[in-house]
Amino acid sequence: MVKNTEINLSAIARDLKKAASDAVVIGVGQGADGPVLLDNPLTAKSAEALADSLKVLGITGAADQAVRLPGLPETGSGVLVLAGVGKVSDGQRLSGEALRRAAGSAVRQLAGLSSVTLAFPTADVADVAAVAEGAALGAYSFTEHRSSKDGLKDPVSNVAIFTELAGDKELEPALKRAGLLGRAVNATRSLVNQPPSHLYPESFADAAKELSKGLPVKVTVWDEKRLEKEGFGGIMGVGKGSARQPRLVKVEYAPAKATRKIALVGKGITFDTGGISIKPALGMGDMKSDMAGAAVVLNTVLALAELGLPVKATAWLCIAENMPSGAASRPADVLTMFGGKTVEVLNTDAEGRLVMADGIVAASQEFPDAIIDVATLTGAQLIALGNRTAGVMGADSVTGPLKAAADRAGELVWPMPLPEELRPSLDSQVADLANIGERHGGMMTAAVFLREFVGKGKDGQPIPWAHIDIAGPSFNNGAPYGYTPKQGTGCTVRTLVAYVEDLLAVA
Repeated sequence: MVKNTEINLSAIARDLKKAASDAVVIGVGQGADGPVLLDNPLTAKSAEALADSLKVLGITGAADQAVRLPGLPETGSGVLVLAGVGKVSDGQRLSGEALRRAAGSAVRQLAGLSSVTLAFPTADVADVAAVAEGAALGAYSFTEHRSSKDGLKDPVSNVAIFTELAGDKELEPALKRAGLLGRAVNATRSLVNQPPSHLYPESFADAAKELSKGLPVKVTVWDEKRLEKEGFGGIMGVGKGSARQPRLVKVEYAPAKATRKIALVGKGITFDTGGISIKPALGMGDMKSDMAGAAVVLNTVLALAELGLPVKATAWLCIAENMPSGAASRPADVLTMFGGKTVEVLNTDAEGRLVMADGIVAASQEFPDAIIDVATLTGAQLIALGNRTAGVMGADSVTGPLKAAADRAGELVWPMPLPEELRPSLDSQVADLANIGERHGGMMTAAVFLREFVGKGKDGQPIPWAHIDIAGPSFNNGAPYGYTPKQGTGCTVRTLVAYVEDLLAVA
């Protein structure tokens, strides 16, 4: 079902003619006094002439601008592309994310070409890695369900990065990591982009098995009979309204030399009608993306396995389809969650927290060092933080490192509090708690609900936990930008991989 997007990444340090490509890309920044041609491999004469022509050519250096010009003989390419990197200051090097976005934008806009050379200024291996990562993320398309590819352009398949660091011994593993992250993010995007006619609980579980082939991971699937027998009342309560019954999928990577142990729990609502508390029809089609959290944690664990990192990482995919039917849960029903707590369902459209609660309890029973859950959980997240910034809540010992990892990875997350006064709003007259509470600050109220299901470690203390709400940034309804395409974005895979790398670095 999901085909990994492959890109060949390499580095060159000398004569562009010896590594001829379809296009050579150089950077242009927005300086205080107009467009600025960035360091590049052109001859001094060519660079000077080009710099003098930027304004005449209408080139501003704005992010996402990519202007094609006839190639120069010295580049060995038929096309020269001037790619905007955004605002620049004299003497200040570009950030990793600026390089990542500029490279991704250029590669995305050059779809249809086979090979591209990227010649952005790179001061160290981290800069080269950022360019490579952007290229891998920009080389993406989703055409699986097209009957004809007429008029469609294949993504760039070969990218060479021009850099004086091409011979550095640290560069090869950096390029390998960039390509691996690109595949993981793009596999996440393709799962999110699947139509609900094709991606439903059973087929999602099958996709997890397929993507895991050849990797040192163990995949375990709970079907509806086992879920019912073992008391996963949240997943069953949400999923029983659909003819396509729910699943719980556990993907476990457990290397012998693991020094840390983490659990990742993902919301996998393959389509969300809202259930009996049905959503408005307008925009409901976007609810195919309500399984993005599960796709993220799946591909994060697979990336960790492919990287061979010494961490035990387990992904819990809580998968259901939320449909209205005679078998569906009703407002005022009481569900007994995995572990025994009872929840009064006041709104069946607050279903994500119900399936996630089961997953968090299951994860807690294995006593990980930390639990991180990822979910397209609330519309309130978009109101609070917009379409591109995820909210992160929970224990400071997890949210702080997550924010640092996101900054390093170039993803936007913002820590939010969990005010104690929100907890009483979840009180129920008939059960241990209700599935909805205070409407204002609803993103935080949902996280307070999830916190109720985090277990204690072997030391008797609550397991360190964080919740990431990706309702907005997981799905792009606007125009493509940087390395981000329309629809599924694959956000937070890179952050979670970076978080584990940072965790191991201080172990």
